[in-house]
Amino acid sequence: MSRSARGTRVTHQELPPALRDAVDDFADHLSRVRNRSTHTVRAYVTDLVSLLDHAVRMGCVDLAELDLSVLRSWLARQRTTGAARTSLARRAASARAFSAWAHRAGLLNVDVGTGLASPRAHRELPAVLRADQAAALVEAPARRMPPDPAATTAAEAVPLRDRVLLELLYATGVRISEACGLDVGDVDHGRRVIRVFGKGGRERSVPYGVPAQRALDDWLRRGRPALVGDHSGDALLLGARGGRLNPTTARQIVGGYAEAVGLPRTSPHGLRHSAATHLLEGGADLRAVQELLGHSSLASTQIYTHVSVERLRAAYRQAHPRA
Repeated sequence: MSRSARGTRVTHQELPPALRDAVDDFADHLSRVRNRSTHTVRAYVTDLVSLLDHAVRMGCVDLAELDLSVLRSWLARQRTTGAARTSLARRAASARAFSAWAHRAGLLNVDVGTGLASPRAHRELPAVLRADQAAALVEAPARRMPPDPAATTAAEAVPLRDRVLLELLYATGVRISEACGLDVGDVDHGRRVIRVFGKGGRERSVPYGVPAQRALDDWLRRGRPALVGDHSGDALLLGARGGRLNPTTARQIVGGYAEAVGLPRTSPHGLRHSAATHLLEGGADLRAVQELLGHSSLASTQIYTHVSVERLRAAYRQAHPRA
């Protein structure tokens, strides 16, 4: 457990019982009703414990006493301690979500969070690989792949697994957690579509192309049988010990191959950015890309149009004689 996690746990235990119970009930609501991931619930709880600890220090020992001035004071204190604009925006969102829930639950007479503004988070344009760079990355495991013998060893299966991971990430633009969460039954080979469960448990279907299909065929025919074990279950992608491939290992795989072929530092999210940008540059409709990526808001997808415009401007400055 990290130092920050230990600090949150201790602070949580030191809250007055009513506030501590409110934290626990809110976390349960996020997990069971909203179907949020463990990581998301942990982030909300961390923010909420910090907020309520600040409220107690201001003399607010009953949740009904929580008001807008306390929320604003808490955010101001975060700002003075050096929190980034993105962190402040997230913490304000956490406070608003808790306030809305507490009001619905009858713990607050007024949803005080509705009056809480937050700094507009500065959005960096995502780093995007060129199409040739993306191709070099997804084809990199081929150098380590075994010939096609009758049987493949566990060690020989790993490059097959790496190849299908990279092909799927770039072909579909799915999040790394979504890729690692795929089961064998989520692949529709006939239609070349995978069934993905995204944020909030939302289900969507995402198509993939012929190179990814070839990688899947090789993996399921030669690679996965060599790694499958008692703990594999229905997981599509497996780790070296036979369990479901975890996102941390998957990130290391992507980064390792990117370094091996001389690319800039690249993450699975970078491949997602690249897939979205290349789709738009190829003429895909913005709303179609939104659906493929699983974005709940079109605004989240529009950042990729900015990337394309930046590339166009760079090409113009480089090539036009009067730029």
